[in-house]
Amino acid sequence: MKKTPLLSAAIAALIAAPCAAVAASPAAPIRNIVLVHGAFADGSGWKPVADILTHDGYTVSVVQEPLTSLEDDVTATNRILDRQDGPAVLVGHSYGGAIITEAGNNSRVAALVYVAGFVPDEGETVIAQIKSNPPAADSIAPTADGYLLVDQAKFPADFAADLPLSDAKFMALSQVPWNSKIVSTPIAAPAWKTKPVYAIVAKQDRMINPDLERSMYARAKAKVTEIEGSHAVFISQPRAVARVIEQAARAGG
Repeated sequence: MKKTPLLSAAIAALIAAPCAAVAASPAAPIRNIVLVHGAFADGSGWKPVADILTHDGYTVSVVQEPLTSLEDDVTATNRILDRQDGPAVLVGHSYGGAIITEAGNNSRVAALVYVAGFVPDEGETVIAQIKSNPPAADSIAPTADGYLLVDQAKFPADFAADLPLSDAKFMALSQVPWNSKIVSTPIAAPAWKTKPVYAIVAKQDRMINPDLERSMYARAKAKVTEIEGSHAVFISQPRAVARVIEQAARAGG
């Protein structure tokens, strides 16, 4: 049978249709966000970011991990992840980056966001990353019982230089002690090897060297955003930080 131009066009359209349908089905946006704090802080520091995300229609959960061991902190994060009603973007600040590197293997986690955070590889420790590219600050000291704290007098300049001084001083006196054994605990299974990664460099960070942040993020093949801010960038620049989290959520992991 001789094919007419119209018939040939119809056949071609039918053949192409299934392929087009497959290509046009983007991942659904993620609505759940789980926020993990780092060392010397607690979950309340996420309030400015959480307020923006909630206003924009996201369901936000904040982990209050105890900073007693990496295992305890990952367990606390998984406890919150397991309560999510669907996929979530998991966000970690500072040492929280090491936590989400392990906890990100939870099946609920669709994407990871590192905010001035550590990104250890398998078998790597936080202290090894710090020693590879030391920060400007040298204000962390041990307690008699094996925890770490930032010198209160140096805390505002080293941790939160772009916050009002009264706020930085309150963070200094309310800081959460960090168990020193955590910094030498190796990562077992880095989730960033299998999950999409977004990351923020705090350009004026004195607690983690910004160049270390850049090198860690490059290794993890992260989508990187650089923000003018101190280590407390999640408090001082909440809208910029929320923008990156929402980018990860809209991409659907």
